Amino acid sequence: MEKQVVIIGGGVGGLFTAALLGMEGRKVTVLERSPHIGGGLQSFSRNGVTFDAGMHVVGGLQPGGSLNRICRYLGILDQLHYRQVDADCGDEVVCFEDGMTYRIPQGREPFTKYFQQLFPEEKENIQRYVDHLFALADQVDFFFLRPGSGSAPSSDEAFYQPSAQFIARYVHNPKLRSLLAYLSPLAGGDAGYTPAYVFALINYLYINAHSRFEGPAEQLADALVSKIRELGGEVLSDTEVTAIHLEDGRVRSLTAADGRMFTPECVVSSIHPQSLLNIVDGQIFTKASRNRLATAQNNYSAFCVYAVLKEGTFPYLNHPCYCWDSYDMVWQFGKYDQENWPQNFVYFTPCERNQGPYARALQVIVFSPFSMCEQWADTTVGKRGADYEAWKSKHTDLILNKIEKSRPGFRNCVKQVYAATPLTVRDYYDQPEGSLYGLLKDSRSPFSGYLPIRTKAENLFMTGQNVYLHGCCGVPLTAVMTAEAVIGETDGIVRKM
Repeated sequence: MEKQVVIIGGGVGGLFTAALLGMEGRKVTVLERSPHIGGGLQSFSRNGVTFDAGMHVVGGLQPGGSLNRICRYLGILDQLHYRQVDADCGDEVVCFEDGMTYRIPQGREPFTKYFQQLFPEEKENIQRYVDHLFALADQVDFFFLRPGSGSAPSSDEAFYQPSAQFIARYVHNPKLRSLLAYLSPLAGGDAGYTPAYVFALINYLYINAHSRFEGPAEQLADALVSKIRELGGEVLSDTEVTAIHLEDGRVRSLTAADGRMFTPECVVSSIHPQSLLNIVDGQIFTKASRNRLATAQNNYSAFCVYAVLKEGTFPYLNHPCYCWDSYDMVWQFGKYDQENWPQNFVYFTPCERNQGPYARALQVIVFSPFSMCEQWADTTVGKRGADYEAWKSKHTDLILNKIEKSRPGFRNCVKQVYAATPLTVRDYYDQPEGSLYGLLKDSRSPFSGYLPIRTKAENLFMTGQNVYLHGCCGVPLTAVMTAEAVIGETDGIVRKM
């Protein structure tokens, strides 16, 4: 008999969990409140150019990588089109303070040698730092899809140490400390909060090898949806769950906004926990847990600029570019100084199928707090007012000025410009405060930014970026752990990969 599972949320976590459960013979229905499936994998078109909502690089797709293994197991790998970034420059870092540009190569050994050549007096320290960084990542079995408990270990005293302190244990040069932390925004980085192991896992992914989708990132969502349906499941958009009903410690039914009722044997929530609080009966969380989740700090959001470029005017860049006003800005992603904004950002040219030497677009992400636009928090899309549009236009222009500083002549290449603010992220992806990475991971309170897979209701489970790790590799890994919890087997799915 087919065991029915309803998954609330059709983002990365929900889709991967649904596909994995479908492979295990479960009849899965995915319910997504938005008209569009895919969450952060969504793409959109402007002036004939396709932009991704948030994706620009992805780790773990190389042969042997965790995401590669999951996609191969699901039978969708051959549907994905991607390429690796440049081996000799996987990432570019520019600091306006001294005009320096750093072209950081791919691979653990090239990465290590690159910084040793720049800072020979720190040669041994750099080696020890990289060795311990990789050792921290190696402690997390689920990250490598190894049979294990799936829980994060804590035997190493540095495991939950703030990332900036971890770097400072080994490296003395302040400039080098900043350079080694350039990937902090992808880790949801905050100098005093981000645990070293989260920072280590992100660095492991992007130092070893990272890739770019050729064409829109939503190709991954499309492949997952096709697999779910091939396995007999359903994926329903425009279906918002408004209530989860419990009885005797179990979920008995779900109510959707259009009045439909669902009565699955099992439910998996892939939505933000603060959104879940609004639809679930009080008994599922203790009063203390409710208060903790309701007041938990979310990670930062982003202000994004999407520029359509004139044909044949700007080169295609096969790597992201990180820019700072000064070296001490590396841990200031998510901070907002109105007078000097933006002081740090990342830009990249989207990769198309059959990509030529010139780019058709450029995308900029300025990791920013929701507070920068909080005065319009009670407004809705298209009804924010003239003052908001003027504010957005001003901030867009400030970003374009910084790109011009990094790439002189850039403005002459621009055909059309669009922008999205933290309000856009909040409203389109149903993320409280437009948070990109969900709850803030806090080294001072290691478990405050995480949810357990299992809940007090025996048939309600959690998945997504607030369980274990965020990102396009971290969330699918979490999906594996959730799927195993649902089927009641430990390592059952992992052993098949």
